[in-house]
Amino acid sequence: MMAKAYWVVCYHSIESTDKLAAYAKLAGPALEAAGARYLARGNAAKAYENGLMQRTVLIEFESLQKAIAAHDSPAYQAALKALGGAAKRDMRIVEGLA
Repeated sequence: MMAKAYWVVCYHSIESTDKLAAYAKLAGPALEAAGARYLARGNAAKAYENGLMQRTVLIEFESLQKAIAAHDSPAYQAALKALGGAAKRDMRIVEGLA
């Protein structure tokens, strides 16, 4: 059985909620078409160890390859272009434990 993979996206700041909404409108369908399953999204309930009380998103994919392909897909790249510099965030892809 192949290990699942997860996108972990932590927002540091959001400069434009309009651009974030435009990004979300494109990103959701692009990622769902790639087999993504949203596990959590929203503002942090509590933050520790230099964490920020900002938006956090956790998305599951069937495999590391599918998680990477979703990010690199033309549809998701269009969503990133819509976001532009409207949010400072970091995104990691982490492989699950098999």
